[in-house]
Amino acid sequence: MISVPDRQQAISLIEEAVLAGAREHKACQEIGISQRTLQRWRKPKSPQGDLRPQTKRKPPAHKLSTFEEQQIIETINQPKFKSLPPSQIVPRLADEGIYLASESTFYRVMHKYQQQHHRGRSTKPSVKTITSHSATESNQVWMWDITWLPGPAKGMFFYLYLILDLFSRKVVGWEIWEEESAEYASQLVRRAVLSEQCSIRDQPLVLHSDNGSPMKQRY
Repeated sequence: MISVPDRQQAISLIEEAVLAGAREHKACQEIGISQRTLQRWRKPKSPQGDLRPQTKRKPPAHKLSTFEEQQIIETINQPKFKSLPPSQIVPRLADEGIYLASESTFYRVMHKYQQQHHRGRSTKPSVKTITSHSATESNQVWMWDITWLPGPAKGMFFYLYLILDLFSRKVVGWEIWEEESAEYASQLVRRAVLSEQCSIRDQPLVLHSDNGSPMKQRY
């Protein structure tokens, strides 16, 4: 949309170019308008602005009413739907012989009423402090991880369970198994605690997963 001052300036520039010997249609091309547009701008004594934003248009015939929008909001907040997206709600309603609107309309109504996020089990994001640990001596913080080792055949792997002391960098325990198992990891930790003679009653031992996963325990 071109404002009134810009139209007046365009007319002035074109007139200057024509007086200097340029052809009018060429001057219009340089500005990016057609000669017909220039003629329309010249008709009134002062060019009018773009009236499209002020035009009153009839609402679409298929536009949802306020009641229909409220039906959608009430539906998506029902216990059985409140944790589901429209891509799952609409098919389930169809199975029950109910049609309220399309998936895109559901999303549009949810956006209008600020219901597109944090419904049901979805919670608002929270900023969590990054967990960090420090050790001033051995057997305060252990780091553990499971590493895949290539086996004798393609597609076959062994799993190295390894525990490393954060302070001394000593390998306090390791074992190789044919599968990943929480029970194997628990057995390794118990053996390492006995081997290192850790006094976990006086000072808890922090076991931190070295791969950054939330598998952190205190013993």
